[in-house]
Amino acid sequence: MQLPFEERRVLSVSGLNREAKLALEGTLGLVWVEGEVSNLSRPSSGHLYWSLKDAHAQVRCAMFRMSNRGLGFELANGQQVLVRARASLYEARGEYQLIVEYAEEAGEGLLRRKFEELKRKLAAEGLFDAARKRVPPKLPRRIGVVTSPSGAALRDVLIALRRRSPATAVLIYPTSVQGSGAADEICRTLKLADRRAECEVLILTRGGGSLEDLWAFNEEKVARVIAALELPIIVGVGHEIDFTIADFAADLRAPTPSQAAELAVPDQSEWLTRFARLEQQIAFCMRRRLGTDRRHFTGLEHRLSRCHPGILLRDQHQRLDELEQRARHALERAISNAKVRLHRLATSIAHANPAHRLAKTRERWRWTAERLRRAIARSVDDTKQRVKLAERALASLSPLATLERGYAIVQRADGGALVTDASQVKRGTEIDVRLARGTLAATVDDTNKSN
Repeated sequence: MQLPFEERRVLSVSGLNREAKLALEGTLGLVWVEGEVSNLSRPSSGHLYWSLKDAHAQVRCAMFRMSNRGLGFELANGQQVLVRARASLYEARGEYQLIVEYAEEAGEGLLRRKFEELKRKLAAEGLFDAARKRVPPKLPRRIGVVTSPSGAALRDVLIALRRRSPATAVLIYPTSVQGSGAADEICRTLKLADRRAECEVLILTRGGGSLEDLWAFNEEKVARVIAALELPIIVGVGHEIDFTIADFAADLRAPTPSQAAELAVPDQSEWLTRFARLEQQIAFCMRRRLGTDRRHFTGLEHRLSRCHPGILLRDQHQRLDELEQRARHALERAISNAKVRLHRLATSIAHANPAHRLAKTRERWRWTAERLRRAIARSVDDTKQRVKLAERALASLSPLATLERGYAIVQRADGGALVTDASQVKRGTEIDVRLARGTLAATVDDTNKSN
């Protein structure tokens, strides 16, 4: 039956979306939703848009800039998050969406972030420093295992201990290793084992699992209790790829429970091999020591035999014979040396005889006189030769030779000064004229000054 036109309520699309938005926001209010982030968008406005999905459905999410400023992590696709949001509707497209006011990591992502934050914090405090870690004993007599008595990890540890060192005693400290309250129970059990000090080393272990399953070993309280233990502790939690905070706080970290047992005790076969080698070394040292003692006693025996009086007398007789022979040789050598000295003295006396010395002196005198005579004759001949040469030189330079050629030397009679110029005398001056043979006394009658 068709309704009358005036009874119909006709809405526009935008009006419908507005009313749907008001109904949706007024009905649901704030809700908490967990899901996986996909199709994340970061426009320049600073707002964040993404889809939150699970295995069967998805919903659009919007987180405006004022809200995402307090986001304590980097949002990324594939991340599991828990959001507090208001259900709403985007009127322009009629799309149902969540307006997110707060978001946090959920599931393993959140645990992983808490793990890294705690790891950095404890490392900064020096809780993981190698200097504070202790070295477990090489051959412990008793080992304490802190784990769940029903877990496979205990079985793996016991099998490894029985295989490597069956003589080592094992004391089990049962504790929960998973679930609520497991961390507190682990702390109480560790403190109990450390206080009782019944073991020389502790093993804290459990089998593999997810990060949530292993989270009791990532609690800060467990790490601090491990670091404060007096007993050395080995932690072997999970598989080789699993790392926990307890691993870093422990003195030794083992990749698996079995390897934790192997680190706690030495291998029996290695120790048996070492004992066999030590046995051989001890036997060798004993044989060498016995040989040394035997040689020592043999030497003592020889020394005692040499100290026998008969042997000593025989040695003294031989020593006397040797000294007698040395004395005879020394006396003969002294006599021979005395004869040589006497011969040298006789020769020296013969050379020191005065007659011999006088003959040598006389011979030397004759030889010296002959040399002197020849030297004097040679000196006289040389002197005569030089005199002749000097005479010839003087004769060639003497003014007497000039006088021989008719020249004369004129001197003033009053002073004996030579007259070489007519102007030096006047008429009536008395002069002396020296000729080649004799002198003349004369008076100047006239002078002529011309050349």
